[in-house]
Amino acid sequence: MLMFLAGIIKYAERTRALYLASLNSFRGSMLKEPDPGPDYAKLMEEYSSRKEANLPTRIQITPELRKESLVDYYGYNENALSEFEVVQNACHFFDKFKGLLVDLIFSFHERNESREFFRKRTAEDAFAVIEVELNFIYEVLYTKIVAIHCKKGYFFRIISVSSVFLALIFFLLLDKSKFQKPDVGITYTLLIGAIVLDIISFVMLFFSDWTIVARKKPPKESIFATIFEKFLTIRRHGFSNLRYIKFPSRIIIRSGLPEIKCRKISLRILCRRWSESVSQYNMISHCLNERRKKVDELYDYLGIKEFLDEQAHVSTKEFTGKLRAFIFDELRTKSEVASDSETAKDMCSSRGDWVLRDNNCNDLLPWTIHKEFDESLILWHIATEICYNTEERTNNESEKDKQDREFAKLLSDYMMYLLVMQPTMMLAVAGIGQIRYRDTCAEAKRIFHKWDLIPGGNSKKACERIFSINTEVKPVEVKGDRSKSVLFDGCILAKELKKLKREKWEIMSKVWVELLSFAASHCRANAHAQQVSKGGELISLVWLLMVHLGLGEQFRINEGHARAKLLVGK
Repeated sequence: MLMFLAGIIKYAERTRALYLASLNSFRGSMLKEPDPGPDYAKLMEEYSSRKEANLPTRIQITPELRKESLVDYYGYNENALSEFEVVQNACHFFDKFKGLLVDLIFSFHERNESREFFRKRTAEDAFAVIEVELNFIYEVLYTKIVAIHCKKGYFFRIISVSSVFLALIFFLLLDKSKFQKPDVGITYTLLIGAIVLDIISFVMLFFSDWTIVARKKPPKESIFATIFEKFLTIRRHGFSNLRYIKFPSRIIIRSGLPEIKCRKISLRILCRRWSESVSQYNMISHCLNERRKKVDELYDYLGIKEFLDEQAHVSTKEFTGKLRAFIFDELRTKSEVASDSETAKDMCSSRGDWVLRDNNCNDLLPWTIHKEFDESLILWHIATEICYNTEERTNNESEKDKQDREFAKLLSDYMMYLLVMQPTMMLAVAGIGQIRYRDTCAEAKRIFHKWDLIPGGNSKKACERIFSINTEVKPVEVKGDRSKSVLFDGCILAKELKKLKREKWEIMSKVWVELLSFAASHCRANAHAQQVSKGGELISLVWLLMVHLGLGEQFRINEGHARAKLLVGK
């Protein structure tokens, strides 16, 4: 009976958590009372009656008072945030902006507050707040935290744990002479296992961000304050002294003796809030490593083709602090320009053209504004790959040029990964991206076969051969527009970019940030929410960061309620 009671409580928690996490319920919980606004009809009736009585009457409008914000509370302090402040701020902005998940709109109050706060932060602190905020989104949508983290939740959880504990005590006191020993052992194992799971669940709840947020003020000097601070530091920065553990991967024979090869596994996996990696997919590399057609057909028949493609052609790179700072600086610069919501909307609709205009590269504008987004993305990916593989490395190259080149390459491969491997994320902006990608790959494979570069050809050699093709006549004039391949259009763009010389990589890296931000702001909110359960993506962090910097189309309430007063007399 006790175990039955515990089971009922567990399933009730799960059912309620699923109900609260459903989008309809989630949207309903955030909708406020309908707002008809000030009583316009009553005011105008009084105004008309006084006018008819020949009384000197006028209406005085007083703007809505500015509400106190988080910026007012913390001030414009540019110092690094403490671990506790990161969690508190993340919770504050989560409460304000969780309506993003169900496409609610926001006012100028929310925009100004978050914009001013994030503009004063460093890249590290800004992304730390965003990461914790995404963690709150994950826990609300995919865990039982909302059902548990309340007075009723704690009450029923205590009853559940107590029921299992009492069941174990009663079983200990029970005469078990009539039971077989295997049955007794299995019963003990199940009861003790249930208690251990409840203890682990309690510890996780105790150290969750929700428990930390429940403390309205930073914890004072105490053993619990020290534990919380250390725990948050580990979650944010990892272990300082022990960053990796070695894991045996395979045994090889060398000189007649067995030797164990080990893999390094980062301990950040145990404490990080998201994957902290950027997936990479390169179209040229994929075309050079084509599988045999019959093998491909077999894998497709078995339903494992996409899985094997991802394993073979997708790699990951670390989301470094330098890349973090680069993206944040670019978005913050735009936020400073976008002082009003209309300018912010224009910024969100930019697909590289804002950067090109700002750097006086008007000749390159047709490669962005006159192209569909998916076409522009594939074009710039091909051009980036050709420039990357055909450029001569010199000792005189500055560190900034090297860094910009690597950023452009990394973001280029990441955007192709989203287009090809995560089509649901790009559904709103992809257009005929899959068709265009397949046609481009088909043309690339055809010429690579002709040049004997398949299988296992070198990307550098392939890009050099493509770049050497005479492209004086536009491909569409020769081939028509039935095929949507843009392989040699990308080659033409690469040749145009080569003319920029030294500032080329700086412009290209900034264009890729703009393409990423365009995709992030136009990606559906539920796609971001779904991706959070799979480890998270950089595009989701950029989406949330853009909103907090005031770069979004969600801010549609430009003014609050005006306070109208009817004044009679001079």
